[in-house]
Amino acid sequence: MPEDRPPVTLRGFRPSDVPFISAIVADALLEHYDPGLYPSLSAEWPDGFLVASDPDEVPVGFLLGVSQVDREARVLMFAVDRHHREIGIGNLLMSTFLDRSRARGFRRATLEVRVSNATAIRFYARYQYSVVDLLKGYYSDGENGYQMARSLP
Repeated sequence: MPEDRPPVTLRGFRPSDVPFISAIVADALLEHYDPGLYPSLSAEWPDGFLVASDPDEVPVGFLLGVSQVDREARVLMFAVDRHHREIGIGNLLMSTFLDRSRARGFRRATLEVRVSNATAIRFYARYQYSVVDLLKGYYSDGENGYQMARSLP
């Protein structure tokens, strides 16, 4: 993982981020969610919703983490704008999220990923996530997903 820090600021979610995050989600995750979802999920665990913003404060990546199971963090959504990939933003978001999850006392982290997203699966494997389940028809377009998990020692 790169030592150099990418040219972004890591901060918490702001309601003004919704249009930018929605665009990243539509492009990278191929999903569309109610814009009201982001502020409501942010309220549950504000430190779990990380936004990477450029020097103009425009979000270029984010990781939305939640905790729905005792002592378990879940990456609900995670994406970086296609024009800002391969410069370490994803690494910064994931490593910060795992650090915050450990600090909160979580023992496990989980996420879901499209079975066709080999790039993301390789990325998660570098962070010690492994496939624990096949989720049939998980995505809105009917594609299967993998549930991946890792312990948080």
